[in-house]
Amino acid sequence: MRIEQLRQRLAALGAKPCHVARVLRAWSLAVSLDNRRSRAEDFLPQAVRAALPDLLAELAGLVRLRSEHPGADGSSRLLVELADRQTVESVLLPRDGLCVSTQVGCAVGCLFCMTGKEGLLRQLGSAEIVAQVALARTRRAVRRVVFMGMGEPAHNLDNVLEAIDLLGTAGGIGHKNLVFSTVGDRRVFERLPRQAVQPALALSLHSTKADLRRRLLPKAPALDPAELVALGEAYARATGYPIQYQWTLLAGVNDGDDEAEGLVRLLAGKYAMMNFIPYNANEGLGFERPGRERAAALVAHLMRHRILAKLRNSAGQDIDGGCGQLRARALAPGTPRSAAISVVPAAIGRADAAPPR
Repeated sequence: MRIEQLRQRLAALGAKPCHVARVLRAWSLAVSLDNRRSRAEDFLPQAVRAALPDLLAELAGLVRLRSEHPGADGSSRLLVELADRQTVESVLLPRDGLCVSTQVGCAVGCLFCMTGKEGLLRQLGSAEIVAQVALARTRRAVRRVVFMGMGEPAHNLDNVLEAIDLLGTAGGIGHKNLVFSTVGDRRVFERLPRQAVQPALALSLHSTKADLRRRLLPKAPALDPAELVALGEAYARATGYPIQYQWTLLAGVNDGDDEAEGLVRLLAGKYAMMNFIPYNANEGLGFERPGRERAAALVAHLMRHRILAKLRNSAGQDIDGGCGQLRARALAPGTPRSAAISVVPAAIGRADAAPPR
């Protein structure tokens, strides 16, 4: 279901824009429509009130919580089942953050990402994306949403932008607290500046070397790292939000001094910050996690050149919690259903960390 379809259905029942907004606000905020202090114009027409129980039941059925895997720091990984029994992952983060998925699977095929192994199965509708937020809000407050879960948001652009528009208006989330994460696609840089709700942007860089980046992200658009940074810088200056560059650290692959120097050349003077995310070594994809000293040295090198850099923790080190792994474990042949949905303690990571793309 798309949000626009929901708007049309409500309008067909006689709902005015204020009524539509009230229904969407209550749904996305996970609050009741019953409010004695509502303005007179907010009261719903009789036809809308009559249809509302079935409509709200339909919205509630878009997603359901199949399992929850809490972490020691207050984070919690959610395995979310869709109406067609497909599953995606969301992650509740400390300090009121939430990471959501935009696709079932992913077509980019990043070599270090478990989600990419299965390819793209289907797109999520805009209502399914918002429904992850509504579900999360039944468990705790959500004031920041990052589109960094399963899938490549640029490959589902219409639905993701529709979800962002709702979350940034009726959904009560500040625009800079909506973070659109992408490997880079020219359509993103064409459309985001034209949106009423302009999210912050996170760009998956992973290497300053064009040939290595193409090998690591085999089906990403053919954007040279320098061109990607130039496009990101233009968006950062236009919106006033710094670009968050994402870099999954792979031992012996992209953690060398040559990459550190390349980052200085690319990012010096840019309105940006670099997030280094040590690889989740439990994924079994043939890569290794670099030592913490090496990772910290990269951060220090960039900071010495006046480039803001931070070392983030990958999600779920002790439960194979990288993006796509919870779903993969739940679907593994021979895995007992009780094991797939059990609650497992986990160290999910820092409050502002998200599963590595």
